[in-house]
Amino acid sequence: MTGSRNVRAGIVVAAAVGVLALIAAGLTVLDPGRTEQAGPPAGPSAEAGLPATPGSYLGLYSPSAPASYTGVSSFASATGVHPKLVVYYSGWYEPFQAGFAAAAAAHGSVPMVQIDPTDVSLTAIAHGQYDSYLTSYARAVRSYNHPVVISFGHEMNAPWYSWGYEQTSPAAFVAAWRHIVTLFRTLGSENVTWLWTVNVIQSQDGRTLSPGPWWPGRSYVTWVGVDGYYLESSWQFTTIFGPTIVALRELTPDPILIAETSATHAAGQPAKIADLFAGVHTYGLLGFVWFNAVTSHDYRMAGPQALATYRRGARTLSPAAP
Repeated sequence: MTGSRNVRAGIVVAAAVGVLALIAAGLTVLDPGRTEQAGPPAGPSAEAGLPATPGSYLGLYSPSAPASYTGVSSFASATGVHPKLVVYYSGWYEPFQAGFAAAAAAHGSVPMVQIDPTDVSLTAIAHGQYDSYLTSYARAVRSYNHPVVISFGHEMNAPWYSWGYEQTSPAAFVAAWRHIVTLFRTLGSENVTWLWTVNVIQSQDGRTLSPGPWWPGRSYVTWVGVDGYYLESSWQFTTIFGPTIVALRELTPDPILIAETSATHAAGQPAKIADLFAGVHTYGLLGFVWFNAVTSHDYRMAGPQALATYRRGARTLSPAAP
């Protein structure tokens, strides 16, 4: 986790207050000794790209990544489900973590990298001043020769990061995004799924803006990501994510992934996990990535009911064809 993740302090958490908390019922008992694959089969070809079947991806961020795969393995053991997407946050100038990516591939998973350009001029990126670094990164990704999901400058429509709207203009972000994608493609790094990730506009402090000005265009984006969290028991998927999904559908029909989410224990994790799966199916989304870490709140999935609800929800996903 980079330093920029540590300043989240709850403001990244999205959500307007909903009306009722969802009640989780009929929870199943875990069998920790058995794991299930959540998502498409292992090893889709780099040339074919990742399938975009709705309701087919579960992802995980564990703070052990990318130094170690142990956090992912522990989560899989506890839930009985091995995540299809495994996330790590990458600081600027940090190389592609090929070792972690190889571990992901060995488990039938896809690495998902959130590149954070902390305190870096996006205008300088767009003008090619960091092309040496980006070229090295792109070649390493190409050499990996398996699918990789890359997101750059996530939550740019919020003010809390250096690439957010209080310090960087939407035009500078768009120019940097297009430059990076173009450079990777020019170098033949075609195994990348480009994930353009925004924060939900129904943010707790009301400072997150509608994402339209940051949209780089469909030819530069593969999937769209949305970040949002549950802090209270009354918060629901429709009020947290619904308005942002509507705004995104005005921009593009591209597949949408909940790219970062979790629920505090006070919010009632079993109900919120059930609500996440229901929301994925209702809106026809790709799936969601669980942020299994402690930052401003303890977002780790814990307790037999939460774990059982997650496993039960995983069984409702649709395996995607390679």
